[in-house]
Amino acid sequence: MKSIIKDLFYFILNSFLLRLPSRRIRKFVLSRILAQMGKKTNFLRNVEIRNGKNIYVGNNSVINQNILLDGRGGVLKIGNNVDIAQETNIWTLGHDQNSDYHESKGGNVIIDDYVWIASRVTILPNVIIGKGAVIASCSVVTKSVPEMAIVAGVPAKIIGKRKSNLLYNLDYKPRFR
Repeated sequence: MKSIIKDLFYFILNSFLLRLPSRRIRKFVLSRILAQMGKKTNFLRNVEIRNGKNIYVGNNSVINQNILLDGRGGVLKIGNNVDIAQETNIWTLGHDQNSDYHESKGGNVIIDDYVWIASRVTILPNVIIGKGAVIASCSVVTKSVPEMAIVAGVPAKIIGKRKSNLLYNLDYKPRFR
């Protein structure tokens, strides 16, 4: 019965509450669902949360529209001043491709401060993304990314190095999004 109630709760959360155009309501709900939600962090509409008790988000971060944050297979930690663009999926749980029984396999995902994740990125379990790293659009991150690296591709590979002093604080709050 407890599992049914939890499933129903997340259905209502993801289908209704996180789609509301009110940033204040979304923030109020998420501050009670997530393990941690930092100050001046903004979640845009249509974010999907899976097991929020394992999801930690730092200060001044922007979680854009149509993002999936999965906390079922381990801890998902998002640092300060992280910019995650739309249609990104961050997974802590997947399946073991070598399992005869299609067993689940999970792991933590740690995203350090000042990381910029462009649109339509997929991040798989057991990944650490270092401070200031940039993940290019449509990349699939299967391995950890060093600090200040720019990665792209499927699977993501280093294509450059970021040259920034990372002095900004994100404060993106579009109306009705």
